[in-house]
Amino acid sequence: MAFTLWSLFEATLLCLNAICILNEERFLSGVGWASWQNVQGFGEPPTVKTKVLHLVTSIRTVVRVPLIFLNIVTIIVKLVLG
Repeated sequence: MAFTLWSLFEATLLCLNAICILNEERFLSGVGWASWQNVQGFGEPPTVKTKVLHLVTSIRTVVRVPLIFLNIVTIIVKLVLG
């Protein structure tokens, strides 16, 4: 399989889908990555774990609606082109 722009798009779409379906109560809290488990004091610099959690939360908030459209377009293209 060749590395094309379409395969890069599909890989990105699959990663975004994986991030959006993570259940914070079932999966992330079991690993210790729930937002309520990561409480920092005032003035403390954020850790890498905190930054990754904020990134995941931001992706889940911003990308959820466009991701539905992108999944539909990808499914239609795959059905038409094979």
